[in-house]
Amino acid sequence: MPRNKPPLTARTADKHRLYEWAVQCPEAEIDFVDRVYRRLRGRLPSRMREDFCGTAATSCEWVNRRPGNTGVGVDLHAPTLAWARANNLSALTDDARARLTLLRRDVRTPNKAASGMDAVLAMNFSYFIFKDRGVLRDYFASVRASLAPGGVFFMDHYGGFESMKEQKERRRQKGYVYEWDQAEYNPITGDKVCHIHFEFKDGSRMERAFTYRWRLWTLPELREILGEAGFRTVTVYWEGNDGKGGGNGVFSPKKSGDADASFICYIVAVP
Repeated sequence: MPRNKPPLTARTADKHRLYEWAVQCPEAEIDFVDRVYRRLRGRLPSRMREDFCGTAATSCEWVNRRPGNTGVGVDLHAPTLAWARANNLSALTDDARARLTLLRRDVRTPNKAASGMDAVLAMNFSYFIFKDRGVLRDYFASVRASLAPGGVFFMDHYGGFESMKEQKERRRQKGYVYEWDQAEYNPITGDKVCHIHFEFKDGSRMERAFTYRWRLWTLPELREILGEAGFRTVTVYWEGNDGKGGGNGVFSPKKSGDADASFICYIVAVP
């Protein structure tokens, strides 16, 4: 959060910016993509698509990273794309902005401009919106078709037995509290409803700033469906331990993970 600003309140705060500050770290995300892609292909990627791009924070980081990088952000929600253009793309240099395209499209039907990618990213668990196995498989197959030769698909995932628990988690940020509310979970279908709330020092609250109606997919399911969609290799990158019961931010390829109460990992799929 910027310094020397008036205290945030529910009336004055921008929910998209609060989300970016509390949830996202585009720099670390692109660091991971660069590191893994270079390990797999011996070079850095240059053409990236961000599915479910939202405010396009990651896409902006991508075109800022290197002058040769080009990016495409895909999302269906017109108001959020408009916010991205007004608030994030506007902060780019003219050169960087010219190398980034935002498309209002269904990620399952990208156009030619969204194809031929070195890397496609589906982060922040947004693909959980696809609740039907066949629909999710069709999305993965569409991603595979959008990759250039040697292209790589990157996803993040969260799980652990606490991911199925109806509970709230509060985390203090600079000037506000971020609250993750796992409001509903159906163990028969895997359907899940989550909200994000924000609370401020003056006692005001931004209730249900964001709501997600998802299916909580498991890692074995995702690996199987990716295989059915034509990905030959699916690798889980597991986070290391900081020695204090938390993660250390370093993700490495693993075939076995700890049965943690909650975890976040990356999935890297190669056709």
